[in-house]
Amino acid sequence: MAAEIAWAGGAPGVRASHAGRERVVDVLRVAAGDGRLTLQELEKRLETALSARTVGELAVLTADLPAVAGQASGEVEDVVRIRQEGASTRRGDGWVVPRRPEIRSVWGEVTLDLTDAVITRDTLDIDLDLRAGALKLLTRPGVVVDTGGLVLNYSEIKARRPTDAPVLLRIRVTGEIHYGRIVVRPPRRLR
Repeated sequence: MAAEIAWAGGAPGVRASHAGRERVVDVLRVAAGDGRLTLQELEKRLETALSARTVGELAVLTADLPAVAGQASGEVEDVVRIRQEGASTRRGDGWVVPRRPEIRSVWGEVTLDLTDAVITRDTLDIDLDLRAGALKLLTRPGVVVDTGGLVLNYSEIKARRPTDAPVLLRIRVTGEIHYGRIVVRPPRRLR
């Protein structure tokens, strides 16, 4: 199916359409979520797909991916609910970022590590209800965090200024924090 998606526009020399590019981008992102592509391979192929001029250039990008990569089994979850009390939760190491996480945490810490995450959309809406705990967002260049929709009750937000890079992901955090904090920073470097 992956090769079929790329060739749907006709012969290899035919000009690629926006819809054709988008279909190939979706296949590549799902394949990365399945672990078939590394983050570096995904970034390189996405760049090539978005600048492809012909259907043949798009076909090459999905030729080594099995048909299952584009099927619904690899689709990104719409909502992921994280509920905890007095514990710590961490998402990282190549996890596929859902469309909308709902986080309910009491006396705990939630860490969302986006440094090696598979990002399938350009926006991420986090619905947060945090009480006496922390939300840590470990970012990479191109990730921008907007906390303007939060209600803070005896809470704080610590965010490092983002580096100048094209925006890959815009995170909007909404909800309430009571006696807690949000930390937005890049991951610490290992020595």
